[in-house]
Amino acid sequence: MKQSIARIALVVDDYDKAIEFYTKKLDFLLVEDTPLEGDKRWVTVTPPGDGQCTLVLAKADNEAQESRIGNQTGGRVFLFLYTDDFWRDYYAMVERGVKFVREPEKMPYGMVAVFKDLYGNLWDLLEPAS
Repeated sequence: MKQSIARIALVVDDYDKAIEFYTKKLDFLLVEDTPLEGDKRWVTVTPPGDGQCTLVLAKADNEAQESRIGNQTGGRVFLFLYTDDFWRDYYAMVERGVKFVREPEKMPYGMVAVFKDLYGNLWDLLEPAS
């Protein structure tokens, strides 16, 4: 059996604002932006690289969903962005205004720092140890 995670839904408050953050600040690629019924859209972005997993930028459409924007995991790191060059990406993200909340640290599993996305979700930027 072969399985994989293909998409992860990320609740956002505005499609265009989210697209701008992920494509301009994190250098992700806009994979799809397809209009659906009403003001809904199917929006997916992916980091440059293999594109095996995409984020679905899902606009909140009720109070329960809106309450989860920026805190889908109760304050824990939510997503892990792997890189082949930690310092290249770290410095580029800092230059673009991405807010790091934990400074770079060498860990047994690799070089890591924690940053916040547009909404406050926590991410690890991680170059795995070889």
